[in-house]
Amino acid sequence: MEFSAQQIAGFLNGTIEGDPNVKVCNFSKIEEGKPGTLTFLANLKYAHHIYNTEASIVLVNNDFKPEQPIKATLVKVENAYAALAMLLNLVEQSKNKKKGVDSTAFIAASATVSDDCYVGNFAYIGEGVKMGKNCMVYPHAYIGDHVTVGDNCVFYPHVTVYENCIIGNNCILHAGSVIGADGFGFAPEGETYKKIPQLGNVIIEDDVEIGANTTIDRAVMDSTIIRRGVKLDNLVQIAHNVEVGENTVMAAQVGIAGSVKVGKHCMFGGQAGLAGHIHVADHVVFGAQAGVISDVKEAMTLLGAPAINAKNFMRSSAIFNRLPDIYRSLGQMQREIEQLKKEINKQ
Repeated sequence: MEFSAQQIAGFLNGTIEGDPNVKVCNFSKIEEGKPGTLTFLANLKYAHHIYNTEASIVLVNNDFKPEQPIKATLVKVENAYAALAMLLNLVEQSKNKKKGVDSTAFIAASATVSDDCYVGNFAYIGEGVKMGKNCMVYPHAYIGDHVTVGDNCVFYPHVTVYENCIIGNNCILHAGSVIGADGFGFAPEGETYKKIPQLGNVIIEDDVEIGANTTIDRAVMDSTIIRRGVKLDNLVQIAHNVEVGENTVMAAQVGIAGSVKVGKHCMFGGQAGLAGHIHVADHVVFGAQAGVISDVKEAMTLLGAPAINAKNFMRSSAIFNRLPDIYRSLGQMQREIEQLKKEINKQ
């Protein structure tokens, strides 16, 4: 499928600098651009690539001012990265979607599945499941008993949703993700541990995307809750009775311990971890590998383990790098002081 610069600018409410009739049929990175592809420039540290790229069309922000001639046609928009996302969604929506129920799929007689849903090879939909319109259940996905699913949801291969969980509208669950497995609950009993039954469920609200092999545990009682608009990367672990606030995002390998309450619009770098039972305010940013052991009561950026304010962490890191020199200087000062003491005692 081809699109001209004129069509793209019209769709994005952008303006054109260059040939409005040039056409593209694919996307590329700006440093690896090829003729017939569209790319974008959102971060000015990559601006030097725009003067050499072979891509035919480049999306740029309205305030971008070239410092030398550019071969490509520019489409200027308010936000180049957001515009790229809109185009990618347009292409995704234009793809032919799978339809129908495969003969090898199992759908329980008591389940309610809309006629426009796709259910692939060897997928399983259990007793009492209620599934909305236009959902896609790929091969080998498992939807347990009495699960409720909204409209326009996608379950990629080997997704597992345990019984009684609730999933809202427009949710995407990537391959291997597990929703509603037992929380890690064990009571010490002598030299052994006794399992605590996990009787709650998981509630996932609308517009949530969950990465491959991410796990969200069911609550001991009540619900583990993932609020509207949350985006979880691959290999994220959300423990029992956690609540993740609206539009929070987590990169790969983040771990959230039990009963944590995370606010709205928070951002977690890769491998950040939160200890159990803490509360996090809205708009908090956790750097990669941040380790948090206590409540975060206001919006800030945290780094390190145990995590501290980012500015203090940077100052501490600068000192840490100098510790060998400081240690040697301190040792030299101690020796000089001891020498001075000896000389004074001689007098």
